[in-house]
Amino acid sequence: MWLHRLSPIISRSSANFRSRARSLRSPVASIDKAIPTQQNEPLSSMNLFERWIRQPQELLLRRVLLQIHLWVGLIIGLYIAVICLTGSVLVYRNELYNVFSPKPTIVAGSGPTLPIEELKSAARRAYPGFEVTDLRTGETANHAIEISLTRGAQTTRRLFHPFTGEDLGDLLPAGFRFTAWMLNLHDNLLQGPTGRQVNGIGALLVVLLCATGAVLWWPGIRNWRRALVIDPRANWKRLNWSLHSALGFWFFGFVLLWGITGAYLSFPDTFTQIFDYLQPLDNTSSDERFVDRIQYWLAYLHFGRLGGRGIPGCGRGLCDSVTKGIWAVAGLVPPVLFVTGAVMWWNRVLRPMLTRRSDASTASR
Repeated sequence: MWLHRLSPIISRSSANFRSRARSLRSPVASIDKAIPTQQNEPLSSMNLFERWIRQPQELLLRRVLLQIHLWVGLIIGLYIAVICLTGSVLVYRNELYNVFSPKPTIVAGSGPTLPIEELKSAARRAYPGFEVTDLRTGETANHAIEISLTRGAQTTRRLFHPFTGEDLGDLLPAGFRFTAWMLNLHDNLLQGPTGRQVNGIGALLVVLLCATGAVLWWPGIRNWRRALVIDPRANWKRLNWSLHSALGFWFFGFVLLWGITGAYLSFPDTFTQIFDYLQPLDNTSSDERFVDRIQYWLAYLHFGRLGGRGIPGCGRGLCDSVTKGIWAVAGLVPPVLFVTGAVMWWNRVLRPMLTRRSDASTASR
């Protein structure tokens, strides 16, 4: 009888012993030894490092960085999504240009080709106000004539029938023109040098997002493993959070790289001045400087076009195919981070605020 009464006590003691043994074997336990063991120990008894390790959410600095990360992400999130989506496509821009490059246009019919002056007059009639700046005949009489026309800063290149002077359409196929338009959007926001400078500021803000995001990612010693994985079984709010956290961690290097290299490509002269200050030019030596190698890699790493450079045993074609594929897929992650971050802001901030206002409005009636 007495043994029967002691059985529950023995079972609980055994369970506690096994639980403590598992905790001692855990790799987290060795880190936990350096910080207080009480889960609910007051913050006042911890130093700054212990608070950061255990309860980072309670730190004022973290809350400040959260506001910076939140509002910078919301303000430039759509911009980042556009730049990254176009960038994923433009990784293959050389291939796209090859596919959509103009092909010789052969016309039907025969007869004498119109004189050059008549062809120019036909082009001016078709495009009033434009001046013909270039005219190229084909290899045979049946090749369409290529004519370039300019009005101010606007330039167009058209094909004309060699026998009738009829406008046959744009010299550049739609795919070629769309690729060029997308490249202009990605590089200059369709605004020339001013857009390039705005792009540079956007790239610096991406670096700021990376820096603040790296600090905010740490969830505390008890939860850091959960922040590394995506749990598909969780409810949609938890799934949204895990997507933002895990993708932000695993693709942090890519986003930071694009921010730094994007700033370099937007402000190359500024970076060159900084590099020259750090390692001045030596006119007496022809050796390549270390900063020259940095600038070289800053340009190539942005586009993922490594081409086997510095990678032993990797052929140029193979390496380009692999790295371009990786860069193209990774470029889809920042838009996902923007969407998941905006959803978290809606759930945690905007929707509760709208609910409170709606309740207050209903109560006042």
